[in-house]
Amino acid sequence: MDMLRFITAGSVDDGKSTLIGRLLYDTNSVFADQLEAITNKEDGEVNLAHLTDGLKAEREQGITIDVAYKYFSSATRKFIIADAPGHVQYTRNMVTGASNSDLMIILIDARKGVIEQTRRHTLIGSILKIPRILVAINKMDLMNFDEKVFQKIDSDYRNFARNLGFEQIETIPLSALKGDNVVNPSTSMPWYKGESIMQYLDTVSLELKSELNSARLPVQIVIRPDSEYRGYAGKLSGGILRKGDRITAFPSGMQSRVAAIDFDGKEWEEAIPGMSISVRLEDELDISRGDVITGPGSYPKLGTQFQAAICWMEPTPLYEKNRFLLRQGTKSVRAEVFTIDSKLDISTATRQDPASIMNLNEIGLVTIRTAQPVAWDDYSQNKETGSFILIDENTNQSVGAGMIGGLPI
Repeated sequence: MDMLRFITAGSVDDGKSTLIGRLLYDTNSVFADQLEAITNKEDGEVNLAHLTDGLKAEREQGITIDVAYKYFSSATRKFIIADAPGHVQYTRNMVTGASNSDLMIILIDARKGVIEQTRRHTLIGSILKIPRILVAINKMDLMNFDEKVFQKIDSDYRNFARNLGFEQIETIPLSALKGDNVVNPSTSMPWYKGESIMQYLDTVSLELKSELNSARLPVQIVIRPDSEYRGYAGKLSGGILRKGDRITAFPSGMQSRVAAIDFDGKEWEEAIPGMSISVRLEDELDISRGDVITGPGSYPKLGTQFQAAICWMEPTPLYEKNRFLLRQGTKSVRAEVFTIDSKLDISTATRQDPASIMNLNEIGLVTIRTAQPVAWDDYSQNKETGSFILIDENTNQSVGAGMIGGLPI
C-alpha cells in the first residue's frame, strides 16, 4: 500500500477540522474512547472538529492553532492528514504542515467564496511545489446546494490559480457537517457527477518525483565505534545510492566510491529516498556534519549567494542586511538577507518590485549571502537540499522559511 500525505488549508471556520473528523468518522477510523470524548452527553451530538482540535485553547475558541496530524487507511492506500490553522497569525504552522504534503485540500466557505486567506494558502502551496490542489467548496447546505454558487467559486479560484504551476486542480462541492460528498456521494446535488473526497483521495495518482534523479545524503553524524569502522550517517533525501557508486562530497569536492551501505543492522546493495543509512567509503575522507554526499548524476550548486522565495513568520519586520543563522538540512551557517528583490501581492498574485521590507506572513524573493559555501539544489528538484529556515540568534526562534529558486509568478 502506498501512502498519501495531504494537508487541509483555508480560512478560519471554513470547516477543515470538521472535514477531517467526517473522513475519520465515516471510514470507521475513530476509536471508541475518542468517540465518547467528543460526544455531547446531553443530546448525543458528535462534534467532529474536536477529533483534531486537541489543544484546550482550540476547543475553547473553536479554532485550530497547531498543526494536528491524523492517520487512517482505506482498502488501497494509507493517509497522513495535516490539519493546518486558518488564522493569519498561525501561517508559520501552516507552512510547516504543507512542506511534506503530496496534495493540498483548500476549503472554501460557499457563503464567502475565494478570500485573501484562500489566496495566501494557495500561493504557499505553489511555492512549496505541492503538485495537486483539491478545492473543497464546503457548507453547500447553507446555500441550498445551488449549482450556480459552486460554478462561480470554481471559476474564481481557477482564474486565480491558473498560472501558479499546479499539475492538477479538482473541485468538489460538499457539506462536511452533513457528510455530502465527503466519503459517500451526495443525494442533495444531483447536478454533480464527479467523485467524493474519499474517492478522489483513493485514486489520485502519485508519480515519482524529480528527487529520484540524483542521490543526496546530508551527513548528520560520523559513526566511529572503533578504528575499523567509519560510517557517514544521514537520511537519503533524493536519488538511489548503490554499493560501488562513485560519490562526491560537498563542499570539499573530494571523491570516492561506496564500499557498503548499512541500514537496520544489515548491509544493503542500494538505498532509496527516506532511508536513514550509514555509508562506508573506500577512502577515509574528511567529511563531517553538514556536508552533502552526492551520487552519480547531477551535482548540487555550490556557493555563498543564492535567491530564494521566503515566507516571513515574525512580527518584527525583515529588512535588508539583517543577519541570521541559516539552517539547511544538517548544515548551519551564518547568513544575511542581502537584498529583498520583490514581494507578492496576495490579492492579485502579482509581484511588487522593488521592496525593502517584509512584514509578518508576507512572501517575497530575497538574495541570501552565507559566511561559508553551501551546497544546494533548487527546491523544485529536491525539497531537502532546496529549503532552509532562518533563525534569530538572539531568541533562537525560527523567523523565516525559504525555498531556493524563483517565485511561482
